[in-house]
Amino acid sequence: MGFFDGLMGNASEIKNEDAQKEFGNLLIQGERIEKSYKLIRDLFLFTNKRLILIDKQGMSGKKVEYHSIPYTSITHFAIETAGTFDLDAELKIWISGMDLPLTKTFNKSLNIYDVHAVLAGYILASK
Repeated sequence: MGFFDGLMGNASEIKNEDAQKEFGNLLIQGERIEKSYKLIRDLFLFTNKRLILIDKQGMSGKKVEYHSIPYTSITHFAIETAGTFDLDAELKIWISGMDLPLTKTFNKSLNIYDVHAVLAGYILASK
C-alpha cells in the first residue's frame, strides 16, 4: 500500500507473514495470524483465537493501543455498505458488557463483504 493510498484511507489486505513477523510478540503459544487488514495506520489481525485491533495514535504513530477481543465475547456484528453518496462502509462489532459497538470505517477499496465473511467464520465457529 502506497503513501498516497494511506492518506486517502484505502484499506488493504496484508501478508500474514509480514503481520506475524511484526506482531508475533502479541501472540500466545499455538496462536497464529490467519488474516490481516490495514486501514490507514490501524490493523485488524484475525488469529485462530481472537481479533486484535491495532490503533496507532498521534502524529508519529509511536503510541499504539492493542485491543484484544476473544471471538466468544463478540455478541453480534453488522456491516453497512457504501452507498451512492456515502462512499464509506462500516463494520460494527458489539462486545459483551459494552452498550455501543466498536465501529471501524472502510472505503470501497476493500470489499467489506470479505471482512464480514472472515469475522463470521471465526465467530460462528467459536459458538
